[in-house]
Amino acid sequence: MKIKIEKVGKRFNFEWIFRDVNLFFDENSVYTFIGSNGSGKSTILKLLAGLEHPNQGNIYYEHGEKEIKDIDIYQYISFVAPYLELIEEFTLTELLKFHFQLKNISLDIKDALQILQLEHAKDKELAYFSSGMKQRVKLFLAMYSNTPTLFLDEPTVNLDHEGCNWYLKEVAQFIGKKLIIISSNEPKEYDFCPPENIINILDYKKKRKNERKEN
Repeated sequence: MKIKIEKVGKRFNFEWIFRDVNLFFDENSVYTFIGSNGSGKSTILKLLAGLEHPNQGNIYYEHGEKEIKDIDIYQYISFVAPYLELIEEFTLTELLKFHFQLKNISLDIKDALQILQLEHAKDKELAYFSSGMKQRVKLFLAMYSNTPTLFLDEPTVNLDHEGCNWYLKEVAQFIGKKLIIISSNEPKEYDFCPPENIINILDYKKKRKNERKEN
């Protein structure tokens, strides 16, 4: 998947979060948006994933030399974020079976449980999982889904040291195989991202402030 954004801006009410963002994301590469809380990192990730629409500018998608319409982009992405919920009435095994029907995952349930290191909780309802266990499940479902693009919004939230190591080990398997775009202000979450692909969203705020001063 390749993504190109041209002059993209997003505002809430009358306040612009960012404006005139022009970026290109190449296939099978890693990119990271950084910035302080409330700077717009998660917002731009939602725009790229088609979960929200920009107030100005355009976003273009291409996969295998074919242009993808924004209404179809959901078929080509996987998304992890703290604000996305799992179906907590399901047991872990039931959730895996359900998800495997939606996304093509070339694993069986036994292998999935082993990768998750949650064999002991296979028949437990997710409502009784710890926040760290839920985050591990969300990361697994996104990373192992057969989609060319992976969006990770604060991927290690709720994970302890062991969970963070698990995340880094698993995500490493998909570097160079998927387009991975991360939103984070924790270097440990994106230390595998090339420095030239780290984007500070605050730069697009400063640009607008400087333009107003000049005018």
